[in-house]
Amino acid sequence: MSSVFTPNCKDCPRLAEFLATQKEKFPDYYCKPVAAFGDPKAKFLIVGLAPGLHGANATARPFTGDHAGILLYQTLYQFGFSSHAESVSKDDDLRLINTRITNAVKCVPPQNKPTPAEIKTCNRYLLQELNDFTQDGVVLALGRIAHEAVIRALALRQKDYPFAHAAEHQLPDFELIDSYHCSRYNTQTKRLTSEQFAAVFATIRTKLQA
Repeated sequence: MSSVFTPNCKDCPRLAEFLATQKEKFPDYYCKPVAAFGDPKAKFLIVGLAPGLHGANATARPFTGDHAGILLYQTLYQFGFSSHAESVSKDDDLRLINTRITNAVKCVPPQNKPTPAEIKTCNRYLLQELNDFTQDGVVLALGRIAHEAVIRALALRQKDYPFAHAAEHQLPDFELIDSYHCSRYNTQTKRLTSEQFAAVFATIRTKLQA
C-alpha cells in the first residue's frame, strides 16, 4: 500500500461502503478521503480525528461545515494563524498562515468512530505528513485518538507520552501538544471551554515565536 495520499483510497472496506452510501443520500457531498489543508511548509500542524459527516465529508476541507470547525477557525484567526474567523467552503478565500490541518483518519466513519484497524490502516498517510513536516515545529493533537495516531506513526511508545489536555511532549523532531477535541459534545458539556482552547493556542504561538 502506498503512503502517498490519494482521494481514491478504498483500503478500509467499511469506510468505503459508508462513503458510497452517503454519496447516494447526499449527491452534492464530496464523500471521499479528505486531504490536508493549509501551508505545505507550515511549522504548525493540527491533527484532528476524522472528517465530520456534514462537515469535511461534505465540503472536502478539514473542519469546514461542522460545529467543531466553528471554534477551531475562530481560535486560529484570534492568534493570527488564519486570514478569516470562519471557514465556509473550499472555494472561499480563507488562507492558513504557517498552519496546516489534517486528520488521523481521512474518511468519515459511521457514528464518527473509526475502528482501531481503520486508524492503523490510515496511519501511513499521517506518517508521510509528519515526515514532510518541518523540524522544530509544533503539532497539535485534537483528542486522544489523534494523539495516539501521531505516536503510532513515529513508532514511539504510547506510555512514554500520555495524553492530557494541554500536555506538552518533546518528540525527536518536533513538539506535540494535546488538547481535548473541539467537538460539540466537549464544548457543550464544558469539558473544553473557549478559554481553555485559546490558552493552548497561546502556548503554541509563543513557542513558534521563540
